[in-house]
Amino acid sequence: MVRCRSERVELFERETEVAAPVEELFAWHERPGAFERLVPPFDPVTLLHREGDLQSGRVELKVRAPFRRKWVARHHSYVRHRQFIDTMERGPFRHWEHTHLFEPLREGRSLLRDRVEYVVPFGALGRALGGVENRVRQLFGYRHHVTRHDVEAHRRLRGKLRVAITGASGLIGSALTPFLTTGGHAVSRMVRRAPRSGEIEWSPTRHYVGPLEGHDAIVHLAGENVGALLRWSPARRRRIRESRIAGTRLLAEHLAAMVVPPRTLICASAIGWYGDRGDDTLDEGEPPGDDFFAEVVRDWEAACEPALAAGIRVVNLRFGIVLSPQGGALPRMLPPLFAPLGVGSVGGGQQWWSWIAMDDAVGAIHHALCDQRLRGPYNIVAGAVRQRDFATTVGQVLRRPAIIPLPRFAVSGAMGEMGRLLLLGSTRVSSERLAANGYRFRLPELEDALRHLLGRREFEA
Repeated sequence: MVRCRSERVELFERETEVAAPVEELFAWHERPGAFERLVPPFDPVTLLHREGDLQSGRVELKVRAPFRRKWVARHHSYVRHRQFIDTMERGPFRHWEHTHLFEPLREGRSLLRDRVEYVVPFGALGRALGGVENRVRQLFGYRHHVTRHDVEAHRRLRGKLRVAITGASGLIGSALTPFLTTGGHAVSRMVRRAPRSGEIEWSPTRHYVGPLEGHDAIVHLAGENVGALLRWSPARRRRIRESRIAGTRLLAEHLAAMVVPPRTLICASAIGWYGDRGDDTLDEGEPPGDDFFAEVVRDWEAACEPALAAGIRVVNLRFGIVLSPQGGALPRMLPPLFAPLGVGSVGGGQQWWSWIAMDDAVGAIHHALCDQRLRGPYNIVAGAVRQRDFATTVGQVLRRPAIIPLPRFAVSGAMGEMGRLLLLGSTRVSSERLAANGYRFRLPELEDALRHLLGRREFEA
């Protein structure tokens, strides 16, 4: 693209020190999944086509911001372990050239540096409207945070595994798969349709599981979305139970019958195990609650018993509210784009919500895969806050007051049992057991987690 002399070229640079050799940092960028790991959830990008590699490849994307259109970029100027460059050939900017630089440091550390030259769309008008510079800063703030923590996590937990994942296209699975492949692990997606290359078919309804020989571990994430609809009908309650319990039992029995089974089964679970427990602080030794979802979680975990009896290491990860703007609970908590006010307290707001950022949900699964000491249930939460404080923090991050109350009777009337359990229930969960077994939280504070996930980091002027 030819630039006019009058166009002002903006320069952005960011650098981050990483506790890993430059060879490992560079290899992370070359492996499958790096692109997916670097796309921020607050500015989603769709990969339309990719050919070649970082030496001489091209990518075609559909971008949403700052303008919804196609973006075509070419990779070139590749120097192994030192640099590669992406130049935009077609897209929303008049000019965009991104230089990725890698520098070795002492004591096995390295420096990641990104240098971007760009011309704001619409010239002086585009600069006057503003926003582009901040989005660039948010983008690279996110990318550097993810890259550093991913590379350092793979550095700490060495070894390459062959992992099969159910629910790989779900909210957590779609983040876990590229995380593992960028670390050098091999991933097989378990699907309920005709499998493509690298996939394995399985079907709980037909009681069928495809070949799993040669895999080191299974990560079982499949299950009906409990919050997809407004209410739980009797039919939906049955699907919630069957999707978790029957599928888990089928998988556990299949693994137990194998001559040489995978060594590890990581099974998703939920803090719904505990039920509504008020202000009590709950650890993994607490008995299950007595409501519908607590009974589902109890039977869900019990369905792993055949694998456990066969000597397979089983880890049940009791997830709290997983925060991601791409799905789950968080998008429903955010005010509409142009709404001046957001929902504040729900049912009085005194109930405890235990939460985990997507980055740590994925990180905890990786930790459970690689650390052979982990067995049995683990609470996967970074913290617990009262619902009213959660809403206030969301409002502060978005700079929109969260003051509209949602009374208890409105929640119960509109959502029935689902609303009473998921929104009004109080579950204050501790993750001390996970931390004591060596897991390092990336985002232990709610405000920092929301700013990271929503692209609202604060930068010095």
